[in-house]
Amino acid sequence: MQTYPVAKINLAALKHNLSRVKQLSPKKQVMSVIKANGYGHGAIEVAKALAESDAFAVARVSEGIQLRDSGIKQPIVILEGVNSPSDLQSAADYSLSLVFHHWSQIELVTTIQLSKSLSFCWLMLETGMHRLGLSTEKLDDAIRLLSDSSNISDQIGLMSHFANADIIADSRNQQQLDKLKQLMNKHNMPTSMANSAAILSLPESHGDWLRPGLMLYGISPFEDQSAEDLDLVPVMQLKSGVTAIQELNVGDQVGYGGDWTAKQATTIAIVSIGYGDGYSRQLSNAGSVLIQNEIATVLGRVSMDMIAIDISNINEVSVGDEVILWGDQRLPVEQIARQAKTISYELVCQVSDRVIREYHNG
Repeated sequence: MQTYPVAKINLAALKHNLSRVKQLSPKKQVMSVIKANGYGHGAIEVAKALAESDAFAVARVSEGIQLRDSGIKQPIVILEGVNSPSDLQSAADYSLSLVFHHWSQIELVTTIQLSKSLSFCWLMLETGMHRLGLSTEKLDDAIRLLSDSSNISDQIGLMSHFANADIIADSRNQQQLDKLKQLMNKHNMPTSMANSAAILSLPESHGDWLRPGLMLYGISPFEDQSAEDLDLVPVMQLKSGVTAIQELNVGDQVGYGGDWTAKQATTIAIVSIGYGDGYSRQLSNAGSVLIQNEIATVLGRVSMDMIAIDISNINEVSVGDEVILWGDQRLPVEQIARQAKTISYELVCQVSDRVIREYHNG
């Protein structure tokens, strides 16, 4: 009887979603984004399942080293780049590729002699998000310095990032894309800008390299379209089990702070999941779960290790029964994110290490 939380990871779904990316833009190369532990799904297992990717992207050097140590051979791009000599040397030692988004990073790589040169590197251009990226005024100098450096061994790519691609037809998307295109026409460089939302809705942005993230995990980037609408298959199903059943009388309160009070006789089940597992406290008195193929609501506050759910109208619930937190067709993670007033990215990324990842092939 398994009553601890498990994240069931469908590797076949990952492969399907990658094939969907390639179907949408078959002549482009794919840099699969697997940062933040593969969006909470397990970076190493995700990378191995996505072996048909042309490259991978992570945020930090430590993530790239983990992938190299696990035997991943494809180019691995460090999206945040590096800011210290030690990280720069580690990137060279582990054959990691860097994104340069700040002038200090250009100065660092052109003033230190590395034991091995870097390849498949990128310049991040600021086009309107105002987060990371070099200004257009500094681009020519950056290209010249990197091209002349013995630490860079081959052609540099030009990269940028959409701020609003999940809002289809938002005029700011075209404005950002136009900035990249102007420089793309001036410099003969590979380009990469299209994230999941742009891959799905803005073919003009596809460039040379696609950078899918969210869609690989079977999650829609759009509020008004489901994963099913987009022919994506959810990869993670988060589930746990009932550990206790309680009968409440009128006036009985549930959980810390007594934030929910029974107005009638109520039967509740206690489920082994909580914020210690990454289940959001924002789902207190707001979330839904699936048990016995029926929807039940979360009552009271989400605590560190458990939640209470209302099973008054659900027959024959027993200790040990399976509870699905998200990942079922009737309970997609996008719906739970709306209940938590957050985004799907946050929910899957914050699933903690104490939740068992159970991998299967669909």
